[in-house]
Amino acid sequence: MASDCTFNSYSNVDTLNQEEKEVPCLFQRQVQTSQYELLERYSSFNKLQNIIAYIYRFYLNALKRKQIIKDTFLTPTELENALLVIIRSVQKHHFADDIYAIKNNLKIKSGIANLHPFIDANDILRVGGRLQNAGIPRDKMHPIILPKNSKVTSLIIEREHLRLLHAGPRLVHSSLSQKYWIISGIREIKKVLHKCLKCIRLKAEAAKQLMGSLPAERINATRPFQHVGIDFCGPFSMKVARIRKPLVTKGYVALYVCFVTKAIHIETVSDLSTETFLACFNRFISRRGMPTKVFCDNAKTFKGAENQLKELYELQNSKSHRDAVYNYCKTNYIKFVFIPSYSPEFGGLWEAGVKSVKYHLKRVIGTMCLTYEEFNTVMIQIEGVLNSRPLLSFNPNEGEYLTPGHFLIGTAICSYPEVNVSEISFNRLKFWKVVTKLKQDFWKTWSKDYLTQLQSSPKWKYDLPNLKEGDIVLVKQLNTPPLEWPLARIVKVFPGKDKNVRVAEVRFNNKVYLRSIAKLCPLPIN
Repeated sequence: MASDCTFNSYSNVDTLNQEEKEVPCLFQRQVQTSQYELLERYSSFNKLQNIIAYIYRFYLNALKRKQIIKDTFLTPTELENALLVIIRSVQKHHFADDIYAIKNNLKIKSGIANLHPFIDANDILRVGGRLQNAGIPRDKMHPIILPKNSKVTSLIIEREHLRLLHAGPRLVHSSLSQKYWIISGIREIKKVLHKCLKCIRLKAEAAKQLMGSLPAERINATRPFQHVGIDFCGPFSMKVARIRKPLVTKGYVALYVCFVTKAIHIETVSDLSTETFLACFNRFISRRGMPTKVFCDNAKTFKGAENQLKELYELQNSKSHRDAVYNYCKTNYIKFVFIPSYSPEFGGLWEAGVKSVKYHLKRVIGTMCLTYEEFNTVMIQIEGVLNSRPLLSFNPNEGEYLTPGHFLIGTAICSYPEVNVSEISFNRLKFWKVVTKLKQDFWKTWSKDYLTQLQSSPKWKYDLPNLKEGDIVLVKQLNTPPLEWPLARIVKVFPGKDKNVRVAEVRFNNKVYLRSIAKLCPLPIN
């Protein structure tokens, strides 16, 4: 207290400047840790059991100094005793009221009353049940009761899951029921197995989100091929000429698809040089008109492909090629738009076109090797067939159906020749008005029926939780088993106008990549 302290007054100031001696003081604080808190510290049941067994051995050695156990390894008896100590501690923590009621012959008021529990000679709470007359082992007849929402219960489930080589919930439950009765067993087991990283990686599902709105380029009426998507496919084997031993070379197919009418334009190219690509693009412009916006795959889309696509990837990823294309487009006021890497679902329109081209090509030429002229002829015929497909489901009661060809030449490409009307007088026919009316009818049908058909979503029909910055995900890799998919962290998300995230930046391998959520598998550890 302050009243018990006396202060000496110093008249000499020099005395205050004398060296002060530092006296070390030791402060000791006692922290009490309950036995149950000790059980919550460890992430492996085997490690926890071993630690409790060594503590119990130390305790016995302290009591019996003449019979000290010096063995390096733990005995089965010591491990069994440690298991009983752990279970007793867990049961006293979770079933304290029930144990008190049983010991004092009171009524059990909790949910385990229908198990007719009792306490055995080792002070362990077990199921009484109705199988006393069954010829089965005691542990199965009277299994040990384990609580739900307990760290120790989860560790026991995890150990059994690993012992059974990552078995499913029903097999794990069947095995554990030989000795334990877990409250809400199946649910607890599923909860633990849902956190097993190996099982998660092998069953990883990509993130999904509600299908977004169609871009303006697809639903606003414009002339054909004003907004196009480009894709390449190949290589295909071609002969130089029809001679006895011809030289076989590789050829590729460039596919252009109109965003509004789904019309397709196909160009056959002999190689994948920048000059050939620009020449192919010039041929397309000369026949279909100048586009204002061009969509295409990101160059890295081809990186994970097989060896036959190596040249295609090198062309798309070449800086000189991109510079040449950009300069050409800048001069002609054409805007190039690249979709995210490894995200073909963003280019579904032209991917579907490539699929349709290959469908017909395989059935027409099979394994034959054609010359360049023959191959180009087949491709142009396939183009005509694809441009004669109905945009709407065909109804025989409605007569002629609307096709991409109607927007290109006024009728389906593969339709039969029309009746000759050249003998009819010009005034009666009013030809230019008829043509104008036909075009307006095509666009009216397109606006009335085709756009309505695009309303429904074929998949991704529900709003789902968005991925967030900081989430841990698996990144899908082509031709790689799931256990080798890299772990990544989301560093940035890009919500759309509807606030739904469909693209994100992820960091792995010390780099940041842009990926569609269809390539990202969220982990439950988030």
